[in-house]
Amino acid sequence: MKKIFFSLIFLKAYLAVAQSISPENQIEFVDFKTVNAEVSIYPELAKIDGNVNYSFEVLKPVDSFFVDVEDMTFRAVNVNGKKADFHLAEDKIWIKRKLNPSEENTLQLQYAGSPKQTLYFINWDKETSEGISKQVWTQGQGRYTSHWLPSFDDVREKAVFNLKINFKKDYRVIANGALKNEAMLNDSIKQWSFSMQDPMSSYLVAVAAGNYKSKDLESAGGVPISLFYEPKDENLVEPTYRYSKKIFDFLVEEIGVDFPWQNYKQIPVEDFLYGGMENTGTTIFSEAMLTDSIGFKDRNYVNVNTHELAHQWFGDLVTEESGKHHWLQEGFATYYALLAEKQIFGEDYYYWKLYETAEQLKKMSDRGEGEALLNAKASSLTFYQKGAWALHILRERLGDEAFKAGVKNYLKLYSFSNATTEDFLEVMENISGQDLVQFKKDWLEQSAFKANAALNSLQKSAFIRKYLDVAAVREQSVGTKYNILNGALDFPVNDYVGQEAVMQLQGAKAQEALDLYKKAFATGNVFVRQAIASSMKEIPQSLKSEFEDLLNDDSYLTKEYALMNLWTNFPEDRAKYLSKTKNVQGFYDKNVRMLWLTLNLVTPEYDAGNSQANYAELSGYTQTKYPMEIRQNAFSYLFQIDAFSDQNLKDLMQGTQHHTYRFRDFCRQLLKELLTHDKYFKKIQDLSDSFSKKEQEYLQSQLSR
Repeated sequence: MKKIFFSLIFLKAYLAVAQSISPENQIEFVDFKTVNAEVSIYPELAKIDGNVNYSFEVLKPVDSFFVDVEDMTFRAVNVNGKKADFHLAEDKIWIKRKLNPSEENTLQLQYAGSPKQTLYFINWDKETSEGISKQVWTQGQGRYTSHWLPSFDDVREKAVFNLKINFKKDYRVIANGALKNEAMLNDSIKQWSFSMQDPMSSYLVAVAAGNYKSKDLESAGGVPISLFYEPKDENLVEPTYRYSKKIFDFLVEEIGVDFPWQNYKQIPVEDFLYGGMENTGTTIFSEAMLTDSIGFKDRNYVNVNTHELAHQWFGDLVTEESGKHHWLQEGFATYYALLAEKQIFGEDYYYWKLYETAEQLKKMSDRGEGEALLNAKASSLTFYQKGAWALHILRERLGDEAFKAGVKNYLKLYSFSNATTEDFLEVMENISGQDLVQFKKDWLEQSAFKANAALNSLQKSAFIRKYLDVAAVREQSVGTKYNILNGALDFPVNDYVGQEAVMQLQGAKAQEALDLYKKAFATGNVFVRQAIASSMKEIPQSLKSEFEDLLNDDSYLTKEYALMNLWTNFPEDRAKYLSKTKNVQGFYDKNVRMLWLTLNLVTPEYDAGNSQANYAELSGYTQTKYPMEIRQNAFSYLFQIDAFSDQNLKDLMQGTQHHTYRFRDFCRQLLKELLTHDKYFKKIQDLSDSFSKKEQEYLQSQLSR
């Protein structure tokens, strides 16, 4: 009887402990070690099928545990080789099995699903044709890898992920880790096997597939670097990936810790949700970053390149404990990207970027909207830019040697695990011997931005001091400040000081202003001349020839501004300007080409015989086969000339359901505006039967308001 009594007590105690498991504390009970997954991707069907084997350690008694999943069906669930009961609840699969503390346990899940997000299927519903990119890619952060791979939404649960991806043989598959094997499974399907060595959080798991080639490099330390591209973009490889090896080698040296992963890959994809994403060893970034050498001057991949690479240490190697400490990832990546860019573009660039963000943070703070860095719900401006500022100030306070030693020790101490702000500050205090309590209050806990401290730091730069001297005379007349502006345009003119001088001339017509404009034109500085192109709305006859010469500048922004302003100011020469720019495409979003097509259509005296073809081209760019940046540009110009076709309206409705929130919001706002116009209101209603169910539901929600 006594034995039974004690057994009941033990069982009651066991169940009390076992049943205390929750989504917040499972890592105290179960520690997943490896995830070996085989995933078949069916892009035309937007479906997946998978078989995942996990190894895990039981730390405390459990009667059930979970893996995060989204909208999946399971045909097999086995624990330690035996079938296990399970149920699906709250985006999790709960596996029912009593387990005592033990080191070696296994879980097998066989599943299928149709991911609604995280895994994106680009252009697989379209016929294959020249210029169309068919791709599959993932975005786990903020979207959760558990939508396509049963995994762990808790960033504290880290495991070694080894992936086998089955996909169409004529494409190339890229994923985390080293590619160990490629094997044909049948006549049409190939398997790519990837292996990792160290653990990471699930949100960093990545897969991309498409018609890719790669340019392969090696870092100074021997790390393989693969720069991916589609064959159609081969001429953009060098300018897009310019400085990649230099950036990589600099960050390794500056951070003081070897690159922590087996290799590093970068993959551009169409219609990406953000600029880039730092998946472990596998950065995926927006195709909109692709550029030629002309576009590089105004829009390049360097900042995103450096930011995502820095995350390989700050975020991937050492991951935040929770959202409260998000600045440990974004602030660090932003700061180290700035340091790398300083090596490429110079110290003035570094201080200019700090000045720009200080202005933004001060304005936000002055509006009473300042945020503490330790606010888990803070904005990107706070996490990224205020975080970078905090590190800039901390480095000034501690000195280069102590700062670098502290960061190195921090990374070494928390490698392949998680950290808090307190962990970081403790390391920095121990290394430097300094008390950082006040620093924490001022820069991490205080919502207001420390504008005076920032200004004192900025003024250590001679360039910033000169810029502020020029900016200080903005309200003065041109005659009064002539000598200051004239000096700002002396050779060699500084990019930022020169632009400031030009912007202060806007609208001025006095002879002194014209003389300064002539001097600004003569600098030959692409950014100073660009400032003229963007700010001079009324072009004096005496500056016409100089302004026309802007069309020859190697800058797509300058060409766009100059074409628009010349077309507006000199109607008699519109044909000349259109003829000169008719073969210019511009950036990835075709900024110059779109403007040219629009101006052509509203210039009946020029190329009238091709008006129909030109409209067809402009109108055609809203089609779903084009990237969202091109579509958005086309929608904007069609709105300006009030020239939407029925197909444009159908394309717009499709855009209201787009997976990328920025483009989706743009389309929804434009639709809202068009519904206020009687002719489009009627047209859209007449077309509603051709819309998808989701599009019809969204339209109805707008009409019922």
